[in-house]
Order: sequence, then structure tokens, then C-alpha cells
Amino acid sequence: MPTDSPPPQVMRADFVLVDKSDRVLTLYAAGKVLKTYTGLQFGDAPVGHKQFEGDERTPEGLYTIDTRNPRSAYHLSLRISYPNEKDRTFALAHGESPGGDIFIHGQPNSLPTGRMPGDWTDGCIAVSNAEIEELWRAIPDGTPIRIDP
Repeated sequence: MPTDSPPPQVMRADFVLVDKSDRVLTLYAAGKVLKTYTGLQFGDAPVGHKQFEGDERTPEGLYTIDTRNPRSAYHLSLRISYPNEKDRTFALAHGESPGGDIFIHGQPNSLPTGRMPGDWTDGCIAVSNAEIEELWRAIPDGTPIRIDP
């Protein structure tokens, strides 16, 4: 006899924490850990806060997931609201552009399977394609994200 089982719970995060030094992304809801992802990949210069366009660093600080791109050159992408006003002011004071288009994303669409080796983004946070699919469902637009050194 079939049983009526409830539908699977959909993970919904209300906060994202990225620890760059440990290469860990943690999803939270109501202050409790929902899930942790390890082995994050960053830009070719993973240490330090992003300051200028082309420095291949990942920003550090408090931002927001502000939109998503299902047609990304990478398997799905969630945009981080970098640069904020402080980032823009700093870069402009040095006669530079702060850059932008920083995302959490999957692997390149041109990669048939697996992961690119090492750090390879231009300042984004890369995860596996399976992980970005989970993150895509779990992180609504407007969710705060803190990226720690």
C-alpha cells in the first residue's frame, strides 16, 4: 500500500559565509548550519581583498547575492554585489576600476566533466556543477554573503 510521504525539504539559506583561507562555503538558516561546501576555487591571486579590475582576487567583506544567471558561460552563476560604495571609492581614488561581475559559479560549460585544476577564475568563487545546482536552489536573491580572508 503506497504511503503519502512529504515532499523533500528544500534547503533555504538566509546567510552565506565564505572562508577563503579554509576554502569553505557554509549555508545558514536562522543561525544554524544547513550545509558546508569545501574545496572552493578562486582567482589566480586568491590572497587579499579584490581592489581593482583584473587583479584576480576575490572580494572580502559583506555583500549580497543580488541576481542569478542561468545562461552563464559557467554552469549556473549567482552574482555577488561587489563592488560596494567603499570598493568603488577606493579604486577611483587610485585611478582604477574596481571591476565587477563576481559570481559563485560552476565549472566552464566547455568542460565536459570534472573540475578545472587549481585556482582559475578571475576573482569568482567556483564550485562543482552539482554544488552550484544545490546553491542555486538554496540561496534566494537578496541573501547576505560574508567573505572572510
